Amino acid sequence: MRLGSPGLLLLLLSGLRADIQEKEVRAMVGSDVELSCVYPEENSFDLNDLFVYWQIGEEQKTVVACYLSGNDSTGYSHDRYRDRARLSLDRMKQGDFSLHLYNITPQDAQKFDCLVFRKSLELTKILQVVITLHVAAKYSMPVVQPPRDPSQDKELTFTCTSKNGYPRPNVYWINKTNNRLLDEALQNNTFFLNERGLYDVVSVLRLRWTPNVNVGCCIENVLLHQNLTVSSQTETLTGTKDSITEDPPNTHEERNRAVFSVLAILAVAVAMATGWVCRSRCPCGSHTGAWRRGWSRSSPTTCDENLPPRVCTELL
Repeated sequence: MRLGSPGLLLLLLSGLRADIQEKEVRAMVGSDVELSCVYPEENSFDLNDLFVYWQIGEEQKTVVACYLSGNDSTGYSHDRYRDRARLSLDRMKQGDFSLHLYNITPQDAQKFDCLVFRKSLELTKILQVVITLHVAAKYSMPVVQPPRDPSQDKELTFTCTSKNGYPRPNVYWINKTNNRLLDEALQNNTFFLNERGLYDVVSVLRLRWTPNVNVGCCIENVLLHQNLTVSSQTETLTGTKDSITEDPPNTHEERNRAVFSVLAILAVAVAMATGWVCRSRCPCGSHTGAWRRGWSRSSPTTCDENLPPRVCTELL
């Protein structure tokens, strides 16, 4: 923050009091959010009479956005917020000093102070709102890597990974046999901040060898009430399977056979229906009917002119 104006320094250190409103807001990483700061009574304001500040930090204040009556205020905003924070002049005239913040990042998880002063009242602070911004991002579905070539009397090691979440998660391992939490002393969690400022987590679980072990890894994002659980089971001593993605064997072959059977039945039904329609629409009748009327097998006859010649030929 650059304190190039004595007036700005005076306002930031001002001890004048106003009723403080406190709020909490949640926002997802990458989204936009509006931090509300509205004068509680209906009123109209002269912009030339206002000093408006949005700032963060407890001891070292950082200006997010500000409006200084009669001054160019753009130079006082911190570089991190210069193109991401906006105040509306039209709304400020109506007593709405809300801040619109774009492209939220994990670093925006701060307490934001909104301060409004009136020059005509000897820089009296008429409004102060403190907003705690909670920032969150959803974790990816955990991936559990079971032990490789587990053998009897050896320790079993499971590894669970999940990425790109915020804030730091809680990690639990579950005994899927009885759905009880395993002792946290059996697991070792490592958290990394990646290039996006989000958390990647790797959790390693070590157990004594037991046949048919079935455990689950749960990643909990408390802020989003997000719980992602994946279980992985060792089959006897060799082989592993993921209980979420496993399909029964030969499923695709059985489906193909069923489809071919249905198509064959439909083909037979269509052929029978076509023959019945042709016989019913042709006035020549069947060969048996013709013999009953005294026609010879080779006797010429006529057919409904609406029927195709090929059909009549087949029926005669």
